[in-house]
Amino acid sequence: MERVRQEDLNRYIAESVKVCIHGGQGEDMAPWLDKRIKRVGLCPDQTHLRIFFDDHYFFAVPLSSEVSQTEQEWSAYDRYAGLYYVVRNKEE
Repeated sequence: MERVRQEDLNRYIAESVKVCIHGGQGEDMAPWLDKRIKRVGLCPDQTHLRIFFDDHYFFAVPLSSEVSQTEQEWSAYDRYAGLYYVVRNKEE
């Protein structure tokens, strides 16, 4: 498995995507949200990658997360929190 890298998310910048943060299978799952990624960047202490939806709102993925990717989806698993952070191409 790969680790979180900013350049892996560059293909989603300015694109309409679906995002979700959820736990493991069988757990309650937050709804998928339609978003547009404005930019990505490291947080000030360089421990998380911030995925911004505008100038103020973002979610932060720990850099130590394990990443898996396909053509349609980027997913990072934070084993310490037991959470998945997922960005998926929006289905037209």
